[in-house]
This record gives sequence, structure tokens and C-alpha cells, in this order.
Amino acid sequence: MLFTILAAAVFVVPEAEIFACTPVQVWDADGPIWCAEGPRIRLHGIAAREMDGTCRADHPCPDMPPIAARDVLIKLLQPAASGATSTGHLRLVEASPIACRSHGGAGGNRTAAQCWLPDKSDLGCRLIALGAAHEWTHFSKGAYRRCAR
Repeated sequence: MLFTILAAAVFVVPEAEIFACTPVQVWDADGPIWCAEGPRIRLHGIAAREMDGTCRADHPCPDMPPIAARDVLIKLLQPAASGATSTGHLRLVEASPIACRSHGGAGGNRTAAQCWLPDKSDLGCRLIALGAAHEWTHFSKGAYRRCAR
């Protein structure tokens, strides 16, 4: 019982640490992504629409609607699956582990992280290239300039 409680604990991964994340739930295209290992990831240096369709005044604002953008993320995380289970805006996923590098806290108990899919492609770059998110240069410092659009 104690192990179950500890495994479910949510924590911010220290900056620069490389860690594995097995996605189990997704909120929107830039996160949070809930990891079976405990962290909740906010994808570093990108921005997507909020689930109500809005964009905050100081955030980049992609054209893709939020549910479609979230579903792009889910398809990248679980390419062989036909779909994910919906619980309101939250989507439950069954995905392979991804590798992430922490950029520290992202507010609350979320970890800002850059992540790579099992094929070694950059998840943020893929979301930008597919139109589900925009680079947020205030945080990315231009790291995604190489992403094709």
C-alpha cells in the first residue's frame, strides 16, 4: 500500500535531469502529460490553445482547435492505437515511454520538459511542424527554429 502511494506522488523533476515518462493521461497539446512514473509534464518552449479554445494574451496562438491539437499529441504518443479513452477533456492513453529533459518547474507540480519520442524525434518539434502548437521563444530561446512548418 505504501509503495502505491509513493508511486502516485507527483513531483517536479530537477532541472537538467533526463528521465523516462510513460504517458497515461493527456490534457492538451502542450500538457500536462501525466507520467506513470509520477511527473506531470508541461512541454517546454511550445504553446497550444487552451481547451476552451482561447489563447492567453501573452502566449503564442496556433490556429488548430484545442481538441484536434490534443489528438495530434495523442497520435504521436501512441501511433498504433485507434483512439484514446475520453474523460471530459482529459484523455487516457497507453503509450510507450518517452525520454525527457527537465527544464525545472512549470508552475504548481508540473515539470517543464523537452521530450523525445521512441523514434528519437523531438515531440515539441513534431507538434509545431503539424500545426498543433507554436514555438514560445520566450522559453525556448529559439530551440525549435529548425522545425519544418
